[in-house]
Amino acid sequence: MKQQNDYTPKKETAVLVGISLPKDEDGAVREHLEELEFLTETAGAKTVKTFIQNMKNAHPKFYVGPGKIEEIKAFVEENQIDIAIFDDELTPSQIRNIEEIVTCKVLDRTNLILDIFAARAQTAQAKTQVELAQSEYLLPRLTRLWTHLSRQKGGIGMRGPGEREIETDRRVIRTKITLLKEKLEIIHKQNVTRRKSRDQKVRVSLVGYTNAGKSTIMNQLSDATVLAENKLFATLDTTVRKVVIGSTPILLSDTVGFIRKLPHTLIESFKSTLDEVKEADILLHIVDISHPQFEHQVDVVNETLKELGAEGKPFLLVYNKIDLYPIKTDDETEITGSPEKLAYFKSSYHGNNHNVVFIAAGKNFNLQELREKILALAQKEYATIYPYLHG
Repeated sequence: MKQQNDYTPKKETAVLVGISLPKDEDGAVREHLEELEFLTETAGAKTVKTFIQNMKNAHPKFYVGPGKIEEIKAFVEENQIDIAIFDDELTPSQIRNIEEIVTCKVLDRTNLILDIFAARAQTAQAKTQVELAQSEYLLPRLTRLWTHLSRQKGGIGMRGPGEREIETDRRVIRTKITLLKEKLEIIHKQNVTRRKSRDQKVRVSLVGYTNAGKSTIMNQLSDATVLAENKLFATLDTTVRKVVIGSTPILLSDTVGFIRKLPHTLIESFKSTLDEVKEADILLHIVDISHPQFEHQVDVVNETLKELGAEGKPFLLVYNKIDLYPIKTDDETEITGSPEKLAYFKSSYHGNNHNVVFIAAGKNFNLQELREKILALAQKEYATIYPYLHG
């Protein structure tokens, strides 16, 4: 009898750990950990339990207090948990101290995001950018890779070799970082040349928080086949398409989404990709209005644009997924239809703002208004940037 091979790898299990500081708004930490759980799911693991501790400051040794780390240790051992994931970037010494107590892998938010980026990078440029970010993250944390030496029998002959190994690894990684930066500089120059060689067209760039629906909108407007799925960081590589609205051609680009606590090493490494945003003439800021913290996500994107030096450009605020936004009238009647929701938003939320549009890209709803507003902005930019082409 023929045996069927239906083996599927077991999902790793994880516990999530966060702290609530006095400066945090009510519910903010819970929201951050829900996002961390989504990141964990995107990486392929299953969250079993979440730990939150109220603290004045992060504990310098364990991030959480000694009592809480013992509680986490007991749960990890009792339930055979594979990974403990912390919601902030841990110092090398914190990781080392936690690993000495908790009997599982220890990751921080930065490490988790880097792992997702590494899994999703497709092009040579994206792979190089992720590899550079990983190397810069790893360099100050090399000592934790050699903690096994301290658990061996000490004495003569055991002190020197470990240190020499660490120094050798540091030199290797520093050399690798230098080579990766040189490689990215070559790619950056090629991208600049490619952008200069394009026809004189207005450039429109989609920006927004990760999973806001940028790739879906890109596909709807350009008939492209950009990967669009309900996962964080589904798109890492910049996609540029020529789109004609009415009789006006534009260049439409989609790139990596932003996220709170985005690792600085990633912003630095992805600057050559994010140049597409810096050099855009118009920004379409896509917002998932169905998300409970969408206003905070808008702030995160604006802060990231400021860090990139891309703020102050003509923009269109695109509130997406209005079909998923729960609305109830004064008599508790639920509004379900997209046209009715659109009327509600227009009458009560930025309704008179010409730089705002409400759509449901997944339902192909109200995209005509989006096209009309893009066209109006593009024609205005053509008249300003290329006056000799105007008309």
